[in-house]
Amino acid sequence: MMIQITSGKGPAECCRVVACVQSLMMKQAKQLGIELQVLENKAGELNRTLLSATMMATGNNLDAFIGEWAGTIQWIAQSPYRKYHKRKNWFVGVAAFNVQDLMQWNSKDVKLETCRSSGPGGQNVNKVETAVRGTHLPSGIQVMAMDTRSQLENKKLCLARLESKLLVWQTAQLMEKQHSHWQEHNALERGNPVKTIKADLL
Repeated sequence: MMIQITSGKGPAECCRVVACVQSLMMKQAKQLGIELQVLENKAGELNRTLLSATMMATGNNLDAFIGEWAGTIQWIAQSPYRKYHKRKNWFVGVAAFNVQDLMQWNSKDVKLETCRSSGPGGQNVNKVETAVRGTHLPSGIQVMAMDTRSQLENKKLCLARLESKLLVWQTAQLMEKQHSHWQEHNALERGNPVKTIKADLL
């Protein structure tokens, strides 16, 4: 199951809430024996803030866990950035998608090309084509792997990164399609919150 937390177009406080909600969800998932893997965190302008967070959840009791979080989350706290700001209600959205709804990953859809690594590592680096560029043909997504001197290892890394990037991209596409109203922060604010948290945004 894919989970995305978004600040909509909310201010820095909402971006801080995204990071706090992610932390709470990961803590709870660990207690429930659910594996929550972070696929992508889009950083906000300020330190320790996130515009959005995309995660993959696997394990038992996923429905109950996701049911508790999916929807609008209201966080009540004084702004940590604007000392005399009167507003204390901050909203973020949590959406969940079934991985089966996404494009199925098939390594046959990937075109792999080898090329010479650039950067430090002595003369050997530039002589041997150990770097690998992978292109997922249906989506056009590209990644590069040149972490090791082994072409085989770089191929494995390249495929793993491409699969992960494709999941994030597809989740973003679904978010846009199914939750376009969340792109407007005002719509997010009007939703009835599924969860209200009162805690400092430190």
